[in-house]
Amino acid sequence: MNWTLEVVSVPVSDVDRAKAFYADQLGFVVDHDTKGSAGMRFVQLTPRGSGCSVVLSNRPVGMEPGSLKGVQLVVNDVKAARAELASRGVDVSEVMVHAREGQRPMREGDDLNNVGICYFDDPDGNSWAIQQITARD
Repeated sequence: MNWTLEVVSVPVSDVDRAKAFYADQLGFVVDHDTKGSAGMRFVQLTPRGSGCSVVLSNRPVGMEPGSLKGVQLVVNDVKAARAELASRGVDVSEVMVHAREGQRPMREGDDLNNVGICYFDDPDGNSWAIQQITARD
């Protein structure tokens, strides 16, 4: 039996602001924008090349805006991904490396496979990481 992760709920305070951030600044594809009863709204977006989407909601059950932490996007070139986000106005950290001595800034010549990572927050403070994986053991 396959177990696939298809959707991650992202709690936001302003759906329009969040939709603009995820679509325009991150480049996620808008799958649908649905308005429900009593002001409830869901916007589903999918990162390019991903089998998992995010759903932005102003009324997620049991989650406050900004409470999502630790979700990771995986790319094959973290430096290029970081540069793309920075060019789109995202406040993204420098590329860091998980090394034996702990996390440190990337140095010239570092092999970033599995250990290169950078971070950003959405407008509500939901925290994301971007990890480079070019080969899996």
